Amino acid sequence: MKWRQFFRQFRGGPRAVLALVAFFVISLAFLTRLTDYSRATHAISYSTFLSDVDNGQVKAVHSEGQELRGLYKDGRRFETIIPENVQIWETLKDKGVEFSIGVTTASFTFWHFIFLIAVLGSLGLLYIFIRQAKGNGGGGIFTMGKSRAKMVLPSQVKVNFSSVAGAREAKEELKDIVDFLKNPEKYKKIGAKLPRGILLVGEPGNGKTLLAKAVAGEANCAFFSISGSDFVEVFVGVGAARIRDLFSQARRHAPSIVFIDEIDAIGRQRGSGVGGGHDEREQTLNQLLTEMDGFDSATTPVIVIAATNIADVLDKALLRPGRFDRRIEVPFPDTEARVQI
Repeated sequence: MKWRQFFRQFRGGPRAVLALVAFFVISLAFLTRLTDYSRATHAISYSTFLSDVDNGQVKAVHSEGQELRGLYKDGRRFETIIPENVQIWETLKDKGVEFSIGVTTASFTFWHFIFLIAVLGSLGLLYIFIRQAKGNGGGGIFTMGKSRAKMVLPSQVKVNFSSVAGAREAKEELKDIVDFLKNPEKYKKIGAKLPRGILLVGEPGNGKTLLAKAVAGEANCAFFSISGSDFVEVFVGVGAARIRDLFSQARRHAPSIVFIDEIDAIGRQRGSGVGGGHDEREQTLNQLLTEMDGFDSATTPVIVIAATNIADVLDKALLRPGRFDRRIEVPFPDTEARVQI
């Protein structure tokens, strides 16, 4: 049971990949050492062995049955097969050669047992790695670039503006977004351009997420919900890949709404990272800006709604026209709204 919990803990995460890599490195080092040892050991004939003993070149030998391994005085290793029941010990003693006799195949069994464990362990972890790569349950290493957004189909959205207590002004400002999602052709005919990015600003718990979902309910469109922190990864390019995958899904299910909670996790001013460098977070932000700039040429309506409670830290590029250029405040509920809640 403990082993099962252990593997479940590491399943699908970066720690599993690191553990797998560490095991392969250790196994590779062991196999390399074993291979080097095998290459450094020269197989010689029995007659050559006797000649080397007579010439005083042999320092020590170890016998296991008919298998004999030895060491030359210059440090080279050798192995040979001696005839059955041969008696060479007196000769070795006379020549000053150190010798020992071990249990038959004991050393052979030990080293091959270790080798077998290393091979089976590597195959076992490789099998786990392949299962993760196929994305069993999500989170496989080859699915790291896939979006983690939760998609809610139009038939599954059960909330609308009447479900949101208070926030009257915010709901009024969002009505034209609902109308655009319902009748995009009407706006195209008159050449009207509505903001494609809406920034909801308010304290935590004021109902920003519920309000965004209510827009999807009123417009009867698909709703993609994700947190900004879900784009943050230590691996370069993963966040940007998730952005691309998210908007690709949103376009396939258009009309749709993409809701990014805690947009400040990826939308902070660029150059504010460690050393002011172009880190992974900034690449993710750049990809988000690129996707939103492509809305003008898109034929399918997609609205991006983001939420934050610290709008002052956002990069100015996010607030430019065509991006999050409409800011809607979601205040604390007033007395009437509290009664409704």
